[in-house]
Amino acid sequence: MRYWHLDRPRQTGQFDLSRITSLVSAIGRDDANALATEVLNLLGPATAVSQCTVFAYEFGNRPRTVSVADHRGGRFLRDVADTYARLFYALDGNQEIVGSNAAGNPESSLVLHLQSSDDIAHEAYRTVCYANPNVSDRLSLLLQPSADIWLSVNLYRERDAGNFSAAGVELVESLAPLIGEATRHHYALRGQSQMGIPQMMFARLRSLCPALSKRELDVLHGVLEGHSAVEIAERMGIKATSVVTYQKRAYQRLGISSQRQLFALCMKR
Repeated sequence: MRYWHLDRPRQTGQFDLSRITSLVSAIGRDDANALATEVLNLLGPATAVSQCTVFAYEFGNRPRTVSVADHRGGRFLRDVADTYARLFYALDGNQEIVGSNAAGNPESSLVLHLQSSDDIAHEAYRTVCYANPNVSDRLSLLLQPSADIWLSVNLYRERDAGNFSAAGVELVESLAPLIGEATRHHYALRGQSQMGIPQMMFARLRSLCPALSKRELDVLHGVLEGHSAVEIAERMGIKATSVVTYQKRAYQRLGISSQRQLFALCMKR
């Protein structure tokens, strides 16, 4: 598993202009999966990429699926993406980038992250997101539209195709600025969701206490949205008693002892 900055990607080779035009035409299209489909069409023939997902990491929330494309069609990859966002995103190597200042200045830097199934120690995560979809490895292009938002374009190769070659990675590097800008503008037009009061309160909590863990943040997010411990547990794939434990730990970190104090802390000027 490794990641690196793309400060000045080299432009190499010749590309099909019609495929590039199709990618540009997908920007802002009503079809939610058009962007991922055109990224797949652009890169698939030359890199053997067979699946593509686009995620938005907003204000420390769990990732939100923006666009998916799978050569098999159907809802399979969308279901895998939703399961990842619900249960496994905190285990992803992308979190090392999303949760840090690895990208430098927002709106300028691109980061590539290469992760294979062998890099994943968590058996359930590896099974659901790599073994079941028949994935060997993943190359992610990450960019920041703003300081609190990350976008990730994930490219997957099937096991039969083997891992990404050096030439395949170089090709993705060459097209990364184009794909990154298309993704950024599509998100601004269609992918960006309006941040409601629970999201704004959640963003304030993160700024007040950076020490809160991913699980603690997920629980607090559920509390701020008005969900019960049982509902939060079902969404997170854990026991309701674990939800209560994470909630108590979070309250201790925040110096509060009740849900009423939590809301007061979020709304306090």
